[in-house]
Amino acid sequence: MSTVIDILPNHSSALKSAMHYALLAGGKRTRPLLVYLMGKTVTVDDADLLTISMAIECIHAYSLVHDDLPAMDDDDLRRGKPTCHKAFDEATAILAGDALQSLAFTLLADHPMSEMGNAHRIKLVSILAKAAGYLGMCGGQAIDLESTGHSISLAELTQLHQLKTGALLCACAEMVTAVAPELTPQQANAFVDYARLIGLIFQIQDDILDVEGHSDIIGKPQGSDLAQGKNTFPALLGLQSAKEELAKLHKQALQALASLPYNTEALSAFTDFVVKRDH
Repeated sequence: MSTVIDILPNHSSALKSAMHYALLAGGKRTRPLLVYLMGKTVTVDDADLLTISMAIECIHAYSLVHDDLPAMDDDDLRRGKPTCHKAFDEATAILAGDALQSLAFTLLADHPMSEMGNAHRIKLVSILAKAAGYLGMCGGQAIDLESTGHSISLAELTQLHQLKTGALLCACAEMVTAVAPELTPQQANAFVDYARLIGLIFQIQDDILDVEGHSDIIGKPQGSDLAQGKNTFPALLGLQSAKEELAKLHKQALQALASLPYNTEALSAFTDFVVKRDH
C-alpha cells in the first residue's frame, strides 16, 4: 500500500504524507484479511485479491479520516495516535480522505488483475461505490449523526450498522465472489450472508469494548461513545444482553460457513478473532 502512494508525483508532499499516515498508521486490516481468506477459500487469483484488498482499505481509511473530523465525531485519537486532522490540519485531512477515496477506484480501474478480474472491473467498481455511498457507509454515518443524542430502536440500530460498518464488509464478499471461478449463486449468497453477520459481530464487540476495554489497548478513551450520546448495543440492550446477542451471531456466522462445500477453517478462526478481540 505504501508503494501506491509513494509513486505519486510530489506536487503536495503534505497531502501524500497525510494519505500515508491515514492508510498505514496501525489498524487490524480486518477487511483485507477477510478478502484474502475468502479468496483463498474459493481459489481467487492473488493479483485480484491484492487489488480488491487495497481498494477496500483505501475506502475504509478515508472513511475514518472523515468520521474523526470536528464536523462528524470530533475525535482526537485513532488507533492510539492523533487523528489525521490533529496530526496535520482539517483541510489536509479532508483532502487526504478525498484522495484515498479516488485512489480506491483508480486501483480497481487500472491495477494489474487476472483475466477474470479484468473482465469484472466495472462490476467491482459498482459494488464498492454502492457500499461506500448513500446505500452503504455514508448513509449509515448520516443515520448515526442524526440519531446521536436520541434513542432509536434495535431495528434502527441494526440498520445503521449494517450500512455504516456492514456494507463494506459485505462488499468484501461480493467482490471476491464476483471474480471467483465456478461459484454458484447460492454459494456466493452464503459468503455475503456470512460477511453481513461479521459486520454486526464487529460492531457489537466494538460497543462492548467501549464499555469494558482499556483505553491504552482500544486506542481511544473508554466510554467515548457513551459520552457522545451514541446509540450502542449495550446502551440499548444492556451489557449482558449485548454479549448474548454477540454469541448468537457468532453461532450463526459459523453455521453460514458450515453450509459451504469448502475448507472454511481459516474463516472460522477469523470469526473467533473478531468476536474475542480486545481492540
